[in-house]
Amino acid sequence: MRKGSIVALLGIGLVAGGVATAVAVIPTWLPVDASVEAGRIDFTFWFIIAICIGLFAVVAAVMIYSIVKFKAAPDDLEDGPSVHGHTGLEIVWTSIPLVLVVAIAIVCGVVLSENAAQGANPLVVNVQAQQYSWSFSYPSANNATSPVLVLPVNRSVELHMRSLDVIHAFFVPEFRENMDIVPGMVTDLHITPDRLTGAHPYTLQCNELCGAGHTLMNTQVQVISHAAFAHWLAVQKSGSKG
Repeated sequence: MRKGSIVALLGIGLVAGGVATAVAVIPTWLPVDASVEAGRIDFTFWFIIAICIGLFAVVAAVMIYSIVKFKAAPDDLEDGPSVHGHTGLEIVWTSIPLVLVVAIAIVCGVVLSENAAQGANPLVVNVQAQQYSWSFSYPSANNATSPVLVLPVNRSVELHMRSLDVIHAFFVPEFRENMDIVPGMVTDLHITPDRLTGAHPYTLQCNELCGAGHTLMNTQVQVISHAAFAHWLAVQKSGSKG
């Protein structure tokens, strides 16, 4: 291939990659990440997106260059020359996707494993889902219940989730994790919140169509400091005794 052709391909690829990168980076596609697990999930997203941008740049460069360089004349109705397979090229374009898919699988496997592992001294919260409300009980506060999920910042949390009727799903966009809640089963989810909610609580929404009132099955999630949580837990514990 001539030097000019290589330069053209590189130029087109850089422009295509730049446009794709701008589309991926400039708009705010995701809400702020507010947990350790969310950071790992976001890394996985961007790892896959970076691979996709690279593949898009290569494919776009080859396609655009070929369309311009090898465009047939308006009066040329003949078939192009017959081209036989190229073993080396076929090995290359099979090996590269294989390596990329394996890399994605490894990253996803590591992230899933780390996100499933609870930290030391986890806070246990029992979650009850039913059409169309949420309820949270805290074993460390005499099983006091709350309609709002209150969590301490930078502490591992273990959610034990049950459904009283149909399939629901626990999803807080800022935490990124989604977990189905199936009747007759207890499903677990580990979260380590690392960002205070302040005046703007996060929204917990049911992420599984569960009936006519599905869109109304939302509640707040508050992430507060350890001192504030200890006080809140003591108040709940005192109230549950009364």
